[in-house]
Amino acid sequence: MLPVIVLAGGLATRLRPITEKIPKSLVEIGGVPFADHQMRLLAANGVKQVVMSVAYKGEMIEDYLGNGSRYGLEIGYSFDGETYLGTAGAIRKALPLVGELFLTLYGDSYLTVPFAECVDSFERSRRLGLMTVYRNEGQFDTSNVEWSGGEILRYDKRNRTPAMRHIDYGLGAFHRSAFDEVPSGVFADLADLYQALLTQGQLAGNEVAHRFYEIGTPAGIADTEHFLKQRGAA
Repeated sequence: MLPVIVLAGGLATRLRPITEKIPKSLVEIGGVPFADHQMRLLAANGVKQVVMSVAYKGEMIEDYLGNGSRYGLEIGYSFDGETYLGTAGAIRKALPLVGELFLTLYGDSYLTVPFAECVDSFERSRRLGLMTVYRNEGQFDTSNVEWSGGEILRYDKRNRTPAMRHIDYGLGAFHRSAFDEVPSGVFADLADLYQALLTQGQLAGNEVAHRFYEIGTPAGIADTEHFLKQRGAA
């Protein structure tokens, strides 16, 4: 399985006051920090190497997860530093810690799709990047992807169209050269990189049938906790 960069550097302002003292990854779900659930999920998918890309209170995440040995993982850490780098900028900084190919996901996401399916689609595509998409129909968040015939026709988080029925699921796959044009040490958004790759014909897509869970809002936390309790994980 490819290494995974987990983007866990956000300020989590929608979860204040909880996140005034702890980062979002350490918000408790079923009595344990969410990061615990996420690491166990990654290990169950055959992942061996994880890089936690952190910023806000990132030291607390490192203190809790350690080197990952209790999950059967090798966990490394990439800190934004004094400047918040955004999602693409944070991945750019973490590149020295991974190989040529890697996966990315958000630190507040619990994704039940088999990761191997994403990796297989990515490797067969021979493109620089892959976005997983889910037919959302505006249900769990605002849809932002036009999808047809196994291809992403349009992706835009700012200018939505009626034809956008799918959503970026949150699991990406990349060749490190996809980040060649991302400047080092400054803010850069992954959404902009996805759009650039799509324009270049270098963005593959993989449709998944499993919905996503997230802890970015109080409602998302309740939904995720209910799901994990049902499957006996919380």
